[in-house]
Amino acid sequence: MVLDASTILVLVAVVAGIIFLGVLFTFVPVMLWISAIAAGVRISIFTLVGMRLRRVIPSRIINPLIKAHKAGLTVTINQLESHYLAGGNVDRVVNALIAAHRANIELTFERAAAIDLAGRDVLEAVQMSVNPKVIETPFIAGVAMDGIEVKAKARITVRANIDRLVGGAGEDTIVARVGEGIVSTIGSSNNHKKVLENPDMISQTVLTKGLDAGTAFEILSIDIADVDIGKNIGAELQTEQAEADKNIAQAKAEERRAMAVANEQEMLAKVQEMRAKVVEAEAEVPLAMAEALRSGNIGVMDYMNYKNIDADTEMRGSIGKLTGDKNEEGQDE
Repeated sequence: MVLDASTILVLVAVVAGIIFLGVLFTFVPVMLWISAIAAGVRISIFTLVGMRLRRVIPSRIINPLIKAHKAGLTVTINQLESHYLAGGNVDRVVNALIAAHRANIELTFERAAAIDLAGRDVLEAVQMSVNPKVIETPFIAGVAMDGIEVKAKARITVRANIDRLVGGAGEDTIVARVGEGIVSTIGSSNNHKKVLENPDMISQTVLTKGLDAGTAFEILSIDIADVDIGKNIGAELQTEQAEADKNIAQAKAEERRAMAVANEQEMLAKVQEMRAKVVEAEAEVPLAMAEALRSGNIGVMDYMNYKNIDADTEMRGSIGKLTGDKNEEGQDE
């Protein structure tokens, strides 16, 4: 089958038209434009083309705009597109605005966009404003004045404060402040039994301190869920102090014993030195006697008298020693 030139031109034109329409419908979201027109949102096709040129996905803007229009909210394309270009979640912001509108909560688009750009879930914040959230703390330990440790677990009911979501502290700050209040309340109690008998005294004391100041939440109530007894910290501290005192006393006693041993050794050394001097002096006596005999300073009779006196002294010493031993034996009997 041979095609003439006119038929070939028609086929080429048809193919070119199909390709052109394909490119056109791919670049220009005609179906999205039709959906917007059907929903009552007046928008120009050139606006959608401009979004493509600005690298904005049109469906991310038009679909939330249709939802806002159906909910009766006044939101412009420029607001949604600027929030999208700033890196925000347009769909979540519009859902939060719809939820706030249904719950009669005053929330503007600018504040919702600021909350979203601050990294907080604005839809969850609106839902928390309608339905308060319960935060449960772990067991928080405090020591009463009698030294007994008391552990308490609290449930904190909070409601989001939309006006303070930007720049306000989060849940961790609420838990930390409540924990500090629990510890201070238990620590100011004279007896741990009072805390066990009236655990609501903890919640009442903590609530009066205004712990939600500067946070993104409003504390509605603090309920003590569980109270338990811990260690006897006072007794443990006293035991440790007694052990430390004992170790100090033992160290001082060991120091005194070492000093006594050193003094005793020093005295023994002095005694031995004195004995050595005595022996040395006694060794010089015979030499002195011999020198005195040779020089004629003493006579033979003088020497004999000296020996008799020395023998008499030794005899008297022996008799005294025997008498002392007998007396000791009599006392032992």
